[in-house]
Amino acid sequence: MARTWLILSALVAGLALGVGWTRFGLAGLADAVVIADSVGGIWLDGLRMTIIPLVVSLLITGIAKTVDSARGDRVAMRSVVTFVALLWISTAMAAVLVPTLLGIFPMPAEAARSLAASISTGHGHHVDAPTVGVGAFLRSIVPTNPVAAAANDALLPLILFTAVFAVALARLPAAQREPVTAFFDTIASAVLLIVGWVLALAPIGVLALAFGVGARAGTSAIGALAHYVVIVSSAGLAAWALAYPVAVFGGRVRLLAFAKAVAPAQAVALSTQSSLASLPPMLKASADLGVERSVSRVSLPVAVAIFRVTSPAMNLAVAIYVAHWLGLPLAPSAIAAGAAVAAITTIGSVSLPGQVSFLTSIAPICVAMGIPIEPLALLIAVEMIPDLVRTVGNVTMDVAATTAIARMGTAQVAAGEDADGLEVGEIASAPRAALSTAGAQEFEGAMP
Repeated sequence: MARTWLILSALVAGLALGVGWTRFGLAGLADAVVIADSVGGIWLDGLRMTIIPLVVSLLITGIAKTVDSARGDRVAMRSVVTFVALLWISTAMAAVLVPTLLGIFPMPAEAARSLAASISTGHGHHVDAPTVGVGAFLRSIVPTNPVAAAANDALLPLILFTAVFAVALARLPAAQREPVTAFFDTIASAVLLIVGWVLALAPIGVLALAFGVGARAGTSAIGALAHYVVIVSSAGLAAWALAYPVAVFGGRVRLLAFAKAVAPAQAVALSTQSSLASLPPMLKASADLGVERSVSRVSLPVAVAIFRVTSPAMNLAVAIYVAHWLGLPLAPSAIAAGAAVAAITTIGSVSLPGQVSFLTSIAPICVAMGIPIEPLALLIAVEMIPDLVRTVGNVTMDVAATTAIARMGTAQVAAGEDADGLEVGEIASAPRAALSTAGAQEFEGAMP
């Protein structure tokens, strides 16, 4: 949180300095903007260099964990299928909701023009969003050369190959699979360490970039950032709201009972910005709603370790907003590409506060859609509020989905099905998957 406030302070200071320098007509503005653009650009390039290795390594390890979880028992399989379905549903909601909201409540035209000019003048070049037809789009997602796809920043074909490779890897015997997944896990850990080093310089980078934007766009930048927070948070709130009908209709629990049970977990999520830290009260909330421990101790760790349901919706919302900011038209094929990347890469994202994973999660979506990533360096400074919505929405949906998963298991038992090829009376002893059982018990032991 200290770094969050420091980055936000750097944003405010940079905008104020740029606006003030312009308003008072101080000498040396052009030279100062050039220097600021260079400093901010170097910092942004430092983050950009981590995108490809981080996406590939996290996706391989994430899919490997997903497949391992699904192998564990029938509860784990139901959990994986349920959360994958919810990921795609929330992403589809954002793909429709965000363009609609921007059509109804667009960024003020003058602010959009000023901001677009400030970004394009200071950093690189615009990339036209894909406008290809459906047939050409479908042909483009299968890479003939994955290495060339990585070199050319063709993220969607690269992600498709990586996902297929990871699924094939997961089907190999453990003796062959585990060294490879350990290798990519090590790469992910090392690259995340580099991201941490670069983010330690975020106040300097954001200050420099904000100075250039303030000098060119003036005070319109402030209103635009507030508009961004409202639009992107709306996508997260929609995914968050979806949790309540999932619990009521899928889990057959009363609305007020669900709201009361999940409130402590939501409070922890608000204070920590971490789904992982919210796991103990999530387990307690599930118990209060009548979910058997044999279900919650599998479903919730799977959700926390692998899936974050609001993330693809909000990540896609950010990319669509940046295109709106820069005046780039988005064809249906571009939005479809972004939605696919958002839903797939979420499986490999890290369960850490949003500023750690903001650029590495959203930049692949922007690249796949043909959208410049330069604005992301400013948006990271106001990520605090959207990230709160992300975390609370994830926690709420995790508990809601767990009630639905438990209900599905009850229905199957009532129909005479067992939990993992066992007799009905032996369901409680079925093997558990996802995170280790010892880890789940440790979290349960921490519950109040």
